[in-house]
Amino acid sequence: MLALMTTLCAELTFTAVAVPKTWLLLPLLLVMYGAGVLVIREAVVRVGGGWPSLVLLGVAYQLAEDGLGLQALTSPRMYGAADWGLRAFGVNLTYWESQIGVHVALSVLVPIGLTNLLFPAHRDRPYLSDKGLVGAIALAIVGVFGLRVFISGLMDPGYRTPWGWTAVFLALIALCWILALVVLPHRRARRVRPARSVPRPEVVGFVSLYLTMAFLTTLLPLGLGSQLLLGDLMSPLQRLFVAALTAVPFGLLVLRWKAAADWSDRHRIWLIGGILVSHTAFMMYGSVSAICVGAVTIVVEVYLLTVLTRHVRRRATGRRDGHHAAHLGAM
Repeated sequence: MLALMTTLCAELTFTAVAVPKTWLLLPLLLVMYGAGVLVIREAVVRVGGGWPSLVLLGVAYQLAEDGLGLQALTSPRMYGAADWGLRAFGVNLTYWESQIGVHVALSVLVPIGLTNLLFPAHRDRPYLSDKGLVGAIALAIVGVFGLRVFISGLMDPGYRTPWGWTAVFLALIALCWILALVVLPHRRARRVRPARSVPRPEVVGFVSLYLTMAFLTTLLPLGLGSQLLLGDLMSPLQRLFVAALTAVPFGLLVLRWKAAADWSDRHRIWLIGGILVSHTAFMMYGSVSAICVGAVTIVVEVYLLTVLTRHVRRRATGRRDGHHAAHLGAM
């Protein structure tokens, strides 16, 4: 379920809106996204890590996909990413920052959050045996090479990431894994000052929708085309800072909300829903087909999240009724 959820959230509710042929790549995407995030989740659960470890491994995941697989971090041609903003030292910095945000949220945190909502009893348990974990690692590596051959090799034939940057990416990936699995789990987590009260779930959803769209439109052209929403109002360097000042406070705000006593599963669902809907809506600009596909995708997202809300509510009601019945029996 997590493998499918990751692929849907990260790619098929985004790129497939403007490029429906992306569905043809579903087997490769399942291997790359699904196996990769499954390994991340398993590793963090096994060492007792939390969200900081997931975030760091999300960064490592993005480096493996965009740096080693797609080679889009350094390629001057892939996706036209070099024209989206700042390119320096042979690296597409604007693209890099945007994909860190997208993959940490949409490839890692959102799918894991949804899976935890569906299967709360397994929230802190490994999904795989040791052999299963080794198999997932092997599939994730195959997925990276698959991206290199079937996407980068076809869209940007002949390009090879410079060996120096390949070494940097590998070193950064290794550092993220060491910090996430060795250092962070053994450090006492700094207590986040909780919010006095969490806003209504609908407000949480609107905030997540607005800030997700603000982050995306600051860094990326609408629909990944050629037109930036903010145009020339900011320089490429300024956009990097503004996007960071959108994403980081958003993350800190969510941490404060989660620490509040009245934070609930409904808040989690609206938070995730705002991110997903905004992520899809961003890709609807540029063509009639994208508008139509995006609209249908958003309707499906909202419907499924509504079903999940009802499921969570029934589960909570059944749990309360069970506790009440046990209390009466004890009397």
